Amino acid sequence: MSEILEQIATCCERGKMNAGSPYPPDMRGQDGVDELVRKALDDGVDPNDILTQGLMVGMSNVGRKFSNNEVFVPDLLMAAKAMTAGMDHLKPAFDSGAATHKGVFVVGTVRGDLHDIGKNLVRMMMEGGGYEVVDLGVDVSPEQFVEAVKEHPGCVVGLSALLTTTMVNMEETVKQVKAIDEKAKVLVGGAPLTQEFADKIGADAYSPDPQGALDYLATAEA
Repeated sequence: MSEILEQIATCCERGKMNAGSPYPPDMRGQDGVDELVRKALDDGVDPNDILTQGLMVGMSNVGRKFSNNEVFVPDLLMAAKAMTAGMDHLKPAFDSGAATHKGVFVVGTVRGDLHDIGKNLVRMMMEGGGYEVVDLGVDVSPEQFVEAVKEHPGCVVGLSALLTTTMVNMEETVKQVKAIDEKAKVLVGGAPLTQEFADKIGADAYSPDPQGALDYLATAEA
């Protein structure tokens, strides 16, 4: 990996958005993801390499640390902000076809549930993992998920719930999604969920944290 891609990965992992950002304190005044991605593009570095060897590496590193309780939600949020600063420069390359996403990830909090922190963390990690994310928001009905699957054939679906009273709505969503595309992968997550529950409702995978979802998809694609 080239030096600038390593720098991008480090800045993304540490949440160093740009030179003006005071966070993290030990990197004050240094270039961040914003400047480094812009420089890499100016130097002719392939946008796909910037994504896969820079931003994705940084987000994967912080995601694993989060899974191991070595960093916490604020650290993950700062890393996501840094990643977004870099993705803004890569967007023209995606729009032109010069860079490609790994796939489409449709995510939403299920019907009756208005909590979005967990969903937002998953969205950020999926974007950092190279996926185009379609965020349906909160209180999403099974029918809305179905429409999104129809609009994005071959997508992966992520269902989030924080309340035990709304977990039941996951089962109907899984049922309806599988009815229109039995090969569609449906991932579920949320504080009250378990692997046993995921198996019971026919979900393809369960993870207690966002990195686990990326790891599952990486294994499934291998």
